[in-house]
Amino acid sequence: MTDVAVVGGGIVGLAVARALALRGRRVVVLEREPRIGAHQTTHNSGVIHQGIYYAPGSLKARLCRDGADALYAYCAQQGVPTQACGKVVVAVRPADLPRLDELEHRARENGVPGLRRLGPAELREVEPEADGLAALHSPQTGIVDYGAVAAACAREIEALGGEVRTGCAVRAVVDRPDGVEIILGPAATGPAGGAAPGALHAARAVTCAGAWSDRLAAASGAPVDVRILPFRGAYLKLRADRTHLVRGQIYPVPDPALPFLGVHLSRTIGGEVLLGPTALLAGARDAYRLARVRRADLGATLRWPGTARLVRRWWRTGAREIASAASRRLVVRDLARYVPAVGLDDVEPGFAGIRAQAVGRDGALLDDFAFAETAHAVHVLNAPSPAATAALAIAELVADRLDAR
Repeated sequence: MTDVAVVGGGIVGLAVARALALRGRRVVVLEREPRIGAHQTTHNSGVIHQGIYYAPGSLKARLCRDGADALYAYCAQQGVPTQACGKVVVAVRPADLPRLDELEHRARENGVPGLRRLGPAELREVEPEADGLAALHSPQTGIVDYGAVAAACAREIEALGGEVRTGCAVRAVVDRPDGVEIILGPAATGPAGGAAPGALHAARAVTCAGAWSDRLAAASGAPVDVRILPFRGAYLKLRADRTHLVRGQIYPVPDPALPFLGVHLSRTIGGEVLLGPTALLAGARDAYRLARVRRADLGATLRWPGTARLVRRWWRTGAREIASAASRRLVVRDLARYVPAVGLDDVEPGFAGIRAQAVGRDGALLDDFAFAETAHAVHVLNAPSPAATAALAIAELVADRLDAR
């Protein structure tokens, strides 16, 4: 019997498995897709966040800060390129200034390193093409390829004697008196270690199923009173001859009532500059193409009482996102408020990702990491951004919880 089965081969699952392997546990990672990091891990802008936005004292605030420092150190050790390109959060209207004040308060409470308040002239020294009334500058905000980080974790797991299996779907994690029974799905590669066909056994389990986390936790008997709603985020990007307009990361002041950071400009470790993303409620949990709709996913979204309450509360924002998804002109117009040099002819299509966002019955968007536990398992229920930044710190927290059980 293996010590711990980790379900999910994204960056959080792989970081958890690595942390457990470093503690001497025999681990196996079970990933449904034919490759690791197939979803949120490799469909993002690669930002290493520093903890500007998150409520002081929250898990997001603490684990983002701890995780960012650990991530820089880990990448240096593993030879994964990073760049501390810096980030500015720009206020463009007088109404943005109180929100910027609140962000500054949060950032200082959270210990964001090197944080500075900038005036218009100082802003242009950092980002010459940016324009605004004031800004916050986070010089240690950086960029990395999270797919490369995930691959490094997988190599380390295997070097420590663990196993990473792809093409291995999991339907449920069932508590038994002596551990857990992992019920494998149709994509499973077969039995292992003497387990009966269609199942394997472990002393403990951790599930890190991303956009499917609520579904797996509920099937496993964990206490779950949220649902994952998939929000599709589509990016544009600057043409290669216009990427000089952006040195690092340029963000607007976000709406504090929403866990989305607004349409922004973001340099990647590969040298591209992304513009976006939009945030459109999607018809599938893997809707990388806008037209993709899965009946089970859409039905789960529509049946959840929190969905209707969310839509009623935020219908104006939703209508705006629909319009932005249909018109790159609107996206560019938003961006031009704080980077006027960006024009419609400067952009071209980018890629899309899915934000797996937990929503309560009351329609509230859960704005912190969340977990559920059963006798022998820990389920990671809500791990949207900055989960990639925080992955190594989330892993230590989960490993500690598993040890405590």
